[in-house]
Amino acid sequence: MTLSRGPGRPDGRTRRGALLSAVVALVLTLGGCAAPPATPESERAPALPPAGAVPDYQLGGAYDPAPEVGIVGRDRGADPAPGVYSICYVNGFQTQPAELGSWPDDLLLRHDGEVVFDPDWPDEALLDTASAERRERIADTVTAWIEGCAESGFDAVEFDNLDSYSRSDGALSLENNLALATLYVEAAHAAGLAAGQKNAAEDASTLHERAGFDFAVTEECAVYRECGVYTAVYGEHVIDIEYTDELPRPFIEMCADDDAPASMVLRDRDLVTPGDDGYAFETCP
Repeated sequence: MTLSRGPGRPDGRTRRGALLSAVVALVLTLGGCAAPPATPESERAPALPPAGAVPDYQLGGAYDPAPEVGIVGRDRGADPAPGVYSICYVNGFQTQPAELGSWPDDLLLRHDGEVVFDPDWPDEALLDTASAERRERIADTVTAWIEGCAESGFDAVEFDNLDSYSRSDGALSLENNLALATLYVEAAHAAGLAAGQKNAAEDASTLHERAGFDFAVTEECAVYRECGVYTAVYGEHVIDIEYTDELPRPFIEMCADDDAPASMVLRDRDLVTPGDDGYAFETCP
């Protein structure tokens, strides 16, 4: 770089002044072009399930997914499926089978002194979400599971039995479960996971807007003609599982419905693994 000599000034002063000016200009230039600070990992929005990807639902046992599968749901006790978007299943509002004894008695919903069980799943007791103190204690337990899902490498977590209040004989309310769901979503996002609403079509809009759910996992929305309720809220980020034992019409016809989710799969009710009797797995064409 050539430096000019200022009139009437010694050569050394001219060079020092010019160098100082050049340095200042360079600093200002670099400062203006500097990249913004990197967003901490904990503040980044979690990745949503890939729109339109073929799903598989493996709660009954983990196995290698078919080559076309891009989304796999597995129980929190299993490892995520490598190479695909993996969703961790958490029973957030009822006890898991065989885990009843791990919950404090006062966190189980009771009616006339008796524990209230899900009539369709008699080995699952309803958790008592009626008070803020109990919700905080329930959330403490489930948050540890959520963080375990993240540490295992899952991309998202789905929370089952959001509608447990509807089986509580009036002891619980949507507001009770919504308050707990909000704690779960916050914990999932803090762990870097997307949070999935599981079923509860009638509450989809409220759960998305107030609790902050990112996507939905539905069971039999085509059978019950409620897929459009989910897609109206979550768009392409709806994953539907239909079951072979309650098909009122061919699965391929369900796939062609106007409001059919982009991600659908037909599975056997028990979600068994390949090689087991009754195993079923079919995807939309």
